[in-house]
Amino acid sequence: MRPYLAALTSGMKRTIGGPGELIVRTAFYGVILVVFAALWRAAIQSKGGPLEGYDYAALLWYVAGAEAAVIATKPRLIEDIGYDIGNGTIAVEMLRPVSVAGFRMAVEIGEAVVRLGAAMSLGTVVVWLFAGPPHSAWGAALAIPMLILAVAINVAAQHAFAAAAFWLDDAKSTWFLYQKLIFLLGGMLLPLELLPGAMETVSRVLPFWTMAYVPARSLAGYPEPGLLLIQGMWLGVLTFAALGVFRMGERRLQVVGG
Repeated sequence: MRPYLAALTSGMKRTIGGPGELIVRTAFYGVILVVFAALWRAAIQSKGGPLEGYDYAALLWYVAGAEAAVIATKPRLIEDIGYDIGNGTIAVEMLRPVSVAGFRMAVEIGEAVVRLGAAMSLGTVVVWLFAGPPHSAWGAALAIPMLILAVAINVAAQHAFAAAAFWLDDAKSTWFLYQKLIFLLGGMLLPLELLPGAMETVSRVLPFWTMAYVPARSLAGYPEPGLLLIQGMWLGVLTFAALGVFRMGERRLQVVGG
């Protein structure tokens, strides 16, 4: 475990040590919140009341949580991993006495946690100014571990998807599909309750809702501690999948040449 903890710490230090990217990403997140504040205000006024139980404050806190959970990870991580597979970087990393996927995931989670902290710090200030405090202090507290788990699940899932590049030699299409899935079925753009019935049902069967919707709903004032168990389950499944697919891909590189 020591190499992976070192990788996690290294990722955190690297993000803190390069504040430029962190500041730009956090500022962009702030702009998104301001835009959504205007959009949801108009939607609530047009509706004349809450949308599926979400009032204006709940929707803004939801957006703050959902956007922060997703924006904390690199937007083109799948494509970057695919590029590293194609140019031989992964083959070189295979010389280390640790799991390539495990080491990379630890680094990415370390970086993402720092971005998450910066985003939520700004998000808390912005949403508080526009809509006041969260409806539930317990929900806000529960959202903290949920947000960290959401980021970890997202990183694991992206590594599992990106491993397709071992066979396809290109991860751009995989990245495009993944982004659309997490935007819509993950609840990043809208709470799942606002989706059509069949789409909401499908969303809850797939893992993407644990990456945005789960922490966002808790932050919106609907704490459900049992969802931590579901997040833990999906983290285990996707981590196992990422490690397994990477292992198969590495064997293929050894056979055909990296």
